[in-house]
Amino acid sequence: MKNRTAQDVVNWIKKYADDNSRTCLVVGISGGVDSALVSTLCAMTGIRTVVLGLPLHSKPELTSLSDAHGDWLTRKFSNVAHDRIDLSLAYDAMRYAAADPDASQLSLANTKARLRMTALYQVAAEEGGLVVGTGNLVEDFGVGFFTKYGDGGVDISPIGNMMKTEVWAMAKELGVLKEIVEAAPTDGLWEDARTDESQLGMSYAELEWAMRYDTGIHTLQVLTPEQDHRLAVYRELHKKNLHKMVPIPVGP
Repeated sequence: MKNRTAQDVVNWIKKYADDNSRTCLVVGISGGVDSALVSTLCAMTGIRTVVLGLPLHSKPELTSLSDAHGDWLTRKFSNVAHDRIDLSLAYDAMRYAAADPDASQLSLANTKARLRMTALYQVAAEEGGLVVGTGNLVEDFGVGFFTKYGDGGVDISPIGNMMKTEVWAMAKELGVLKEIVEAAPTDGLWEDARTDESQLGMSYAELEWAMRYDTGIHTLQVLTPEQDHRLAVYRELHKKNLHKMVPIPVGP
């Protein structure tokens, strides 16, 4: 993987915004390390950056981390505005009026992600801004661990070429709050306390190993049974979610 610095990413964001005459960057902050890193990089561009907490029946600890990060950014950068839009009532209206109240938990989690995307684009439209994605390489282009037209609905993806371990390292380097860097990754879309690892069946380090192996970066001749299992899980996730990672099929 390419060795990139925080300044490389900052320069890339700024150039894209300048080239496209955009004067604002809009980022949803969840309390997780990916969105914390991306919002910090956006702030470092000097461009007006709006960071939005989007609680949606969210667990208090996640909302607290999101708020703490937003407050940290506004203290550190004069170009950052921090706000919160609670989407719980909008979600409830959709769930009970336009959808089956007994719908699957996965469909409801995806609805939450799509409501957040809608809120981000509403603010971006008002501000003349870009919606900045927070997905990393292994999630967005390895296992497709995102909601189609939800957190996958963005204008640019600054850390889409960075592995999760790179995200952690860069966030720590930039002084992102320790509580966020060390928190167990979670998408925050479920009623229970499930983490990314429990949903994916592997740690990010294990997923990264499998992704590197599958792309030829690792060239072991003989795999252990455990490595065989990791590779099989990774390949199954990649295959199942490939439709999210390729262009929309167009008819003849």
